[in-house]
Amino acid sequence: MSFSWSPKDNKSCNNPPVATGLKRSRNDTGNKVTVVLGAQWGDEGKGKVVDLLATEADLVCRCQGGNNAGHTVVVEGKEYDFHLLPSGIINSKSISLIGNGVVIHLPGLFEEGDKNEKKGLKGWDKRLIVSDRAHLVFDFHQVVDGLQETQRQAQEGINIGTTKKGIGPTYSSKASRTGLRVCDLLGDFKDFSARFKNLVKQYQSMYPTLTVDAEDQLKKLKEYAERLRPMVRDGVYYMYEAIHGSQKKILVEGANAALLDIDFGTYPFVTSSNCTVGGACTGLGIPPLNIGDVFGVSKAYTTRVGIGAFPTEQVNAVGELLQTRGHEIGVTTGRKRRCGWLDLVILKYAHMINGFSAIALTKLDILDVLDEIKVGVAYKINGKRIPHFPGMNAISLIDSR
Repeated sequence: MSFSWSPKDNKSCNNPPVATGLKRSRNDTGNKVTVVLGAQWGDEGKGKVVDLLATEADLVCRCQGGNNAGHTVVVEGKEYDFHLLPSGIINSKSISLIGNGVVIHLPGLFEEGDKNEKKGLKGWDKRLIVSDRAHLVFDFHQVVDGLQETQRQAQEGINIGTTKKGIGPTYSSKASRTGLRVCDLLGDFKDFSARFKNLVKQYQSMYPTLTVDAEDQLKKLKEYAERLRPMVRDGVYYMYEAIHGSQKKILVEGANAALLDIDFGTYPFVTSSNCTVGGACTGLGIPPLNIGDVFGVSKAYTTRVGIGAFPTEQVNAVGELLQTRGHEIGVTTGRKRRCGWLDLVILKYAHMINGFSAIALTKLDILDVLDEIKVGVAYKINGKRIPHFPGMNAISLIDSR
């Protein structure tokens, strides 16, 4: 290939466009997106907040995580459990979108939709859009998730306490560039099949006990593909059109929570995606400029599922009372949640990262029966008070009021 320089090019170079110095107004960038995020370790009641806001929303989106999240919403006495579907799917007048940052287990998605349809959620599949760039969770990812937990327990005497839904292994496949996306499934199935088998072999080389009936899995995936096909869109273009088209109310429903964020949470006892506000941008393909209000959701006390730092935890009668009165059992895992006093340190930390416009405080009534309510206000490390939330787990509560 050769390159030439013509007189026309030289003329253009000598007469460059004049810079006007004008900037596009920040108010002229299209519709703003409202984001709802967990401000603690999850299970704060985001689903209820989203459901309230979704009554007026035109579009409700999930941007990260998978069916490791769990939201319960009660409408007219009927209880709906959501893991992959946005809670806004209840609103028959809005569209729900699963973005590229979400990892999707197709059997779980359709099982969830069908189960809720029997409870009265009609036409959910007609109101759901799935990004073509979302990565797929396969059954063997879930098996590997369990194998990894067993391996950690044997080697380190401790595990992370994952939901074993295959979320971590799927994000690992994505990061190592061996993962498979929705668009791959709906494209050349022969090519998809070859890549699927290669991925299986890759995991079997790491976990010799892993057995996968690849042909059977591919047969099922081909069936799921046809059911999924009508829902799939180019997610980035769809969001662009939604933002820059007619006036719309767009809502983003965060899964998990700030202290479970892969970068900002209590690592390694975290999830595998960004549950903070940046995840809304990367998980949907929208500019930061279009982020409007960011609402944090927090309980009036603190809960956590699984192991990891929890400075305000109450392993006593108070913790048991909060667990019992608050019905603190995980929607996804069925595990009892650890309970403790409200921790203002983690709330301030979550606000530093997310820039909350407001905080929705839930379950305040659970504290009604207590004569005294305590709140954690500061931490110390090695006896010294610190003004921030540390990146290490060697923290202890210094003061509560």
